[in-house]
Amino acid sequence: MLAQIFAFLDLDTPDLLIILVIILLLFGGRKLPELSRSIGQSMRELRKGISGGLDEDKPQKKDDKDTSA
Repeated sequence: MLAQIFAFLDLDTPDLLIILVIILLLFGGRKLPELSRSIGQSMRELRKGISGGLDEDKPQKKDDKDTSA
């Protein structure tokens, strides 16, 4: 299944395991949860930005009062 996800990179399972071991050696076991959490947050922000960019034609909700006047 994992090989099907990365099929466009033409990576097999042993190649992915080698990459994961190298990442583990570079960042260490303690940094991996922090690294994966930050990647997840970045992906959420990217998706939010992309979906927000698609909704630019729709009028924005004005929940906050305009205090610039």
